[in-house]
Amino acid sequence: MTTHYGMIGCGMMGQEHIKNINLLPDTAVTAIFEPDAGMAAIARDLAPGAIFVDSLDALVRFTGLDALVITSPNFCHAEQLEQIAAAVSLPILCEKPLYTDAADTARIARLRDTYGAPIWVAMEYRYMPPIAALIKQAALETGGIKMLTIREHRFPFLEKVGDWNRFNSKTGGTLVEKCCHFFDLMRLIVQSDPVRVMASGGQDVNHLDETYDGHTPDILDNAYVIVDFANGARAMLELSMFAEGSEYQEVVHAVGPHGKIESYVPGPTRFWSQERGLPPTPHLLISPRTGEPPRRVEIPVDPQLLEAGDHNGSTFYQHERFLQVVRGRGEVEVTLEDGAWAVAIGMAAQQSLSTHEAVKISPPLR
Repeated sequence: MTTHYGMIGCGMMGQEHIKNINLLPDTAVTAIFEPDAGMAAIARDLAPGAIFVDSLDALVRFTGLDALVITSPNFCHAEQLEQIAAAVSLPILCEKPLYTDAADTARIARLRDTYGAPIWVAMEYRYMPPIAALIKQAALETGGIKMLTIREHRFPFLEKVGDWNRFNSKTGGTLVEKCCHFFDLMRLIVQSDPVRVMASGGQDVNHLDETYDGHTPDILDNAYVIVDFANGARAMLELSMFAEGSEYQEVVHAVGPHGKIESYVPGPTRFWSQERGLPPTPHLLISPRTGEPPRRVEIPVDPQLLEAGDHNGSTFYQHERFLQVVRGRGEVEVTLEDGAWAVAIGMAAQQSLSTHEAVKISPPLR
């Protein structure tokens, strides 16, 4: 029996979701709401059997859907979740960040308490195979994590429809838009909630000579963020968005009294220049304190999955699990609570960066 999806937004990330849904057995993207003509044309090629509708209201009234996927711009998510909740009760996969304005936390709390179907927040980085392997082995290899570092050295923000990703007002700020993934990973790996956030960063290289309707972009392109956790662990994010020449885009280090485990993740294969030879292989590096040599464990990713997106196969593995929820055979792994925490840490980091002070943080959903 086929599971039918409705798509809300089919820009770059929405197209990646369609490609990965297409790889799942007995699934179909059946209805799409995408107001941009160019993005809609691409989506038609990816989902030739889908029917296009002209509004979100028309999509939620479309009969026969089993699940909805929200991949619209950041600032649309909270309002669209409420609009869906007022009309239907279908499982939802909502892209990060869950919201971009601190005032929206009350709206998300109401959804948590009243919506009658599962809502899964899309945190793809959890499902990158080398990072998933680190998550599984970190406690054993470290003897209990005391320090966690996540480094992302990557390319600048790409062009988006309407240039919405150039401004804090629509993205929530770089440390929300881009980095909520990493703050979600921190909570998951450390297995604790944050209590304090400190940040330093700036816009030093990218987008400085761009203007849109007379406005210059105000998004960060580099930052350090330190997060203290309730269990005594501490974590740091190092972000540079002008380092696309890096061999590995994401590197995660977890360290404890027994040793260290590291995860190395290459960037999107479509950005890897053939002049550099073959792309590097994702891997773990495990370094015990006993004097044994480090162990390298390669974790290659299916080339078909690499072709289907920019996130090291993770979008497919996320959709596999979400599909089980839709079919009543699994539990939501990334909850509204998780999504709200990730945004709250990012917002605290943006605040710390502006005030040059540490920011105390508490549970965002009451």
